[in-house]
Amino acid sequence: MLRFYKREISPVLPTSCRYVPTCSEYSMEAYKRYGVVKGTVLTAWRFCRCNPLGGYGYDPPRWFGEASPREEELDD
Repeated sequence: MLRFYKREISPVLPTSCRYVPTCSEYSMEAYKRYGVVKGTVLTAWRFCRCNPLGGYGYDPPRWFGEASPREEELDD
């Protein structure tokens, strides 16, 4: 379903995602990394944050309380 959206629907819509990676890329990565249940929770949480009053910028999928990749690099 996500691949269909990225291939058929996304190219027709204007670019509007406030984050990198985009919400659909985030969702695909979350499902691959965390599985169906956690991937669904993370995707829903991302959709809630992706709005004009939400944040923006680099936001890779990570489970709650997990260090971001940038924080891990600083610790090394």
